[in-house]
Amino acid sequence: MSTVKARVMLVDDHAMLRHGMAMLINMEPDMEVFAEAGDGNEALAILKKNGPVDIVLLDVTLKTVSGFEVIKSMHALIPTLPVLFISMHDESVYAERALRAGARGYVMKQEPGEVLLTAIREVLKGNVYLSKQMHEKLLKRIAGGSEPEQLINTLTPSEFEVLHLIGQGHSSQEIANLLCRSIKTIETHRFNIRVKFNLKDGADLIRYATRWISEEH
Repeated sequence: MSTVKARVMLVDDHAMLRHGMAMLINMEPDMEVFAEAGDGNEALAILKKNGPVDIVLLDVTLKTVSGFEVIKSMHALIPTLPVLFISMHDESVYAERALRAGARGYVMKQEPGEVLLTAIREVLKGNVYLSKQMHEKLLKRIAGGSEPEQLINTLTPSEFEVLHLIGQGHSSQEIANLLCRSIKTIETHRFNIRVKFNLKDGADLIRYATRWISEEH
């Protein structure tokens, strides 16, 4: 008797990575890759044309727009759509924000394939998937709720990405290259972060971002 396979959509702007994930998923007896997209607009067009899939694997950082914006548009189209974030960004920095954006889990791209498959199955069962370490960290944070964390929550997804990269030591030009944005856009984000955090200048911003990254780790 044939088993109905869960339909998976992959959204990642790296074709080679999509191909690798597709090979891994298509080898499983209970799931298959139904559709692939290189950016958010393409993914939304597929969903509008073909209807909902069982789960979306979504990259956090896409060339045209942040994955945080894409998930918002996806849920406006299909509110109950399960989305699992797949990212190169550190789970300790991004996972909580991903859950607040509506994701059902977060897996780092550096993890073995078995972890990805486990995460997909957990989300398909209606559960939330995080690593054990991140789960414990979130519980501790919920018990706290510090002022710095409340400030971080005021940032837009793009501002959050920029703050994270500043904390890792990247210049505005490097951030623009990494996020495929203009230098002017990055400078605007830096200015907005300074205003929200009441920071005097760029040096203050770098000190704050560096300290925040070190505390997150």
